[in-house]
Amino acid sequence: MSSNKMKFNTKTIHGGQIPEKGYGAVMPPIYQTSTYSQSSPGKHLGYEYSRTHNPTRHALESSLASIENGVYGLAFGSGLAAIDAVLKLLSPGDEVISTNDLYGGSYRLFTKIFENFGIKFHFTGMNDPVSVEKLINVNTKMIWVETPTNPMMNVIDISSLSKIAKSRKILLSVDNTFATPFLQQPLNLGADIVMHSATKYLAGHSDVVLGALVVNNKDLADKLYFIQNASGAICGPMDSFLTLRGIKTLHVRMERHCQNAKKIAVFLNNHNGIEKVFWPGFETHPNHVIAKKQMSNFGAMISFTTKGNDFNKAIQIIEKLKIFTLAESLGGVESLAGHPASMTHASIPKKDREASGVVDSLIRLSVGIEDSEDLISDLKQAIDI
Repeated sequence: MSSNKMKFNTKTIHGGQIPEKGYGAVMPPIYQTSTYSQSSPGKHLGYEYSRTHNPTRHALESSLASIENGVYGLAFGSGLAAIDAVLKLLSPGDEVISTNDLYGGSYRLFTKIFENFGIKFHFTGMNDPVSVEKLINVNTKMIWVETPTNPMMNVIDISSLSKIAKSRKILLSVDNTFATPFLQQPLNLGADIVMHSATKYLAGHSDVVLGALVVNNKDLADKLYFIQNASGAICGPMDSFLTLRGIKTLHVRMERHCQNAKKIAVFLNNHNGIEKVFWPGFETHPNHVIAKKQMSNFGAMISFTTKGNDFNKAIQIIEKLKIFTLAESLGGVESLAGHPASMTHASIPKKDREASGVVDSLIRLSVGIEDSEDLISDLKQAIDI
């Protein structure tokens, strides 16, 4: 059966894969090699040098394309390496519109690296696509979207932005890390490029750093493959193998992640020690209707603030957690807690951070797949101090 006829749960295991040619291995082998023999100069079996192509990485890239309903997949050494490749499509004088509550690492790459090469970035709230359209000018070449955003969980209407982007011949790139293709498939909604920090949910076990891009357009894919090879920010075969293995359980993990997150979001929302909970599943959440329309569930990322926006109380909570681990990153099987203002978003100026909602009392949770009762008990003992 071809990949495009498979259901998602089957694609995670078989999508884009071919039978192993050597010994019939069920899993693609780890081709831990830098180079490949040639019978004569230029005559080889499809592989010359592993920066350009590697069979294990190729298996992963085919899987990535399949689960995103795309045609071309590319794997990189990190999510930021993948974003770096996308921005290298641009030229000095080009402009990019992005969300104002962007992941701190993306913001740093945009403002501290690419602004130095003459690319201009505009950051704005994207809850209303009309506000985005007002910023477009003749130099605008790309709209960069996160949805849900990190860490405020704002939901952005991909379809509406796609219509705007296509009418102006602007590339629409979507960071789909929080949602994963299990919950949301931006290419189906009109995006041109989908990016993942595959370090997170795709690999899923906090043991890999890897980035991914998926596109449908061949010309765009060829440009990105050239950048991938020329810049060399590829992932190795072992990380490719581990991510491919992680994808095989993505669907079952995401089901449990989402189940647990819903219970925890409700618990936090009902707790008198919590000021506000940010989770797209609440009907009161901004753009909940859009989330319900473009996502199959609401994800496992939750942010919340303490009563009275008490910074000291927030620090006490995260230091007292026992099952939730205080750590950077997200999307692993284990539950993590973080303090965005001092961790993931520390590179964003305080004034800009707070304007987007990332206040010093904000705590971000990545809800894992442990027993939900244990997770709620852990939060309760940490908050009730």
